[in-house]
Amino acid sequence: MVGLTERPIYDLIHTTLGSLRCAVLTHPHGASPQLAIVLCHGFGAPGDDLVPLGAELLRREPQLTPVRLVFPEAPLQLAPELYGNGRAWWPLDVERLLERQARGLDLTHFQEEAPEGLSKARRSVVALVDELARQSTLPISRIVLGGFSQGAMVSLDAALHLEDRPSGVILLSGTLVARSEWERRARKRAGLPVFQSHGRQDPLLPFFAAEALRDLLIRAGLEVEFVAFVGGHTIPPNVLDRTAQFLLARLREESGNDKVSRR
Repeated sequence: MVGLTERPIYDLIHTTLGSLRCAVLTHPHGASPQLAIVLCHGFGAPGDDLVPLGAELLRREPQLTPVRLVFPEAPLQLAPELYGNGRAWWPLDVERLLERQARGLDLTHFQEEAPEGLSKARRSVVALVDELARQSTLPISRIVLGGFSQGAMVSLDAALHLEDRPSGVILLSGTLVARSEWERRARKRAGLPVFQSHGRQDPLLPFFAAEALRDLLIRAGLEVEFVAFVGGHTIPPNVLDRTAQFLLARLREESGNDKVSRR
């Protein structure tokens, strides 16, 4: 057992789940995890962008040691001259989006549309979750899906399409798209715990759209913990703290007749 003042011990490995290359943080000695967390990076970031976030979560909550954190690499390689090693879950014209916002143009229509490429990206995440469940022998009800920005969107879309309900969803600076489909599918996920955070000064994905997503999920019966912060398109320390607490709550939940040890 790891003491509360000790730094968590974990191993970093690289593998492929479904069709996606993944970095995986796991407790050593091959012990079976009690919870798995899949965190998807944002548009333009390298595949291992969120790995340090996983280490920070483990540092903040040492009791999270019996978890497996999976960081998939998005399937699309972006232009190296613009994004270096950056990748994407689907193509996105960031410059056009920023220009429209700067001109004060109405962006609400983006909430109604399913971005081209979203369904393909979601299928790759669903396949990852299925493979992760098989390899870890965890039911999908013991797997948390989440991500940052575009990674949050594909994670929610996957969570709403999975055959079984996941343990929870983490939405860090995401936004609302595919409104009608998400609204319809969310009704079948009533009671699903969701942690959502968003900066009030986000220059890329407006705060009002995050509020719209929050309200849609609440109306559908999901249990949403919403954290607004002063800042932009980022993950501040207080959000990391609350994310770690959210994951600890998921770890301590019971799954069927199997009880997770409470330290």
